[in-house]
Amino acid sequence: MDNPRTRPRVGHIQFLNCMPLYWGLARTGTLLDFELTKDTPEKLSEKLVHGDLDIGPITLVEFLRHADELVAFPDIAVGCDGPVMSCVIVSKGPLDQLDGARVALGSTSRTSVRLAQLLLAEHIGVGPSYYTCPPDLALMMQEAEAAVLIGDAALRANLIDGPKYGLQVHDLGALWKEWTGLPFVFAVWAARREYAEREPEVTRQVHEAFLASRDLSLVEVDKVAEQAARWEAFDEKVLERYFTTLDFRFGQPQLAAVGEFARRVGPTTGFPADVRVELLRP
Repeated sequence: MDNPRTRPRVGHIQFLNCMPLYWGLARTGTLLDFELTKDTPEKLSEKLVHGDLDIGPITLVEFLRHADELVAFPDIAVGCDGPVMSCVIVSKGPLDQLDGARVALGSTSRTSVRLAQLLLAEHIGVGPSYYTCPPDLALMMQEAEAAVLIGDAALRANLIDGPKYGLQVHDLGALWKEWTGLPFVFAVWAARREYAEREPEVTRQVHEAFLASRDLSLVEVDKVAEQAARWEAFDEKVLERYFTTLDFRFGQPQLAAVGEFARRVGPTTGFPADVRVELLRP
């Protein structure tokens, strides 16, 4: 990857949940081979779709909407198989009391928002009144009965602010698992199809680098957590539990979960219910 003309433009989600996928890259120096762009999941998804990135994370909803333009990396994603800890609905009361109530949607991930709406409508059986706003729990709860949060803000709401202020915290991953028995995938890693075809070797190297980084980070997860705890509001034991709660795999169980999600929300979300997910070939 030393040819500057083939140096890939790669996205990086600025949330703790992706730290294990990038920590190993920094430790081995592989990050020097990438032109890295850091941003929120929503903005990185837009950059990949619009061609401003060659490779990067993309929220599941946006990947499914643009599956014909993208190729997914196998065996790497951000997901869960049960609780996820950092994608939550925070509410003042039980979820089954939210029919007609105002629910604030954090504006950083379309996948978590769509999952929350699906769970409330079909699993809980309520029809709230939704509005979108920045992911600030204090402001959200001033005007709403519940709020949907993801990432670091959700983790803080789950572990610190929710208990502190007597709010109920409902884990989206746990609710989905309870309802379907399946894992869930919030974001996949993908390459633009035209880039993968033009630079197949570079694309393969990036994929292998992320897999190696993920594996190294999970082996040395105590070190990852220790480093993250230096500038985060959570101690290293909490972060180690978080990093090992997340599921970074993208295999057959996760593909089945993607298919189930697409079947349930595709026609109303901008992609066919039987959308085809193409994986990068070895």
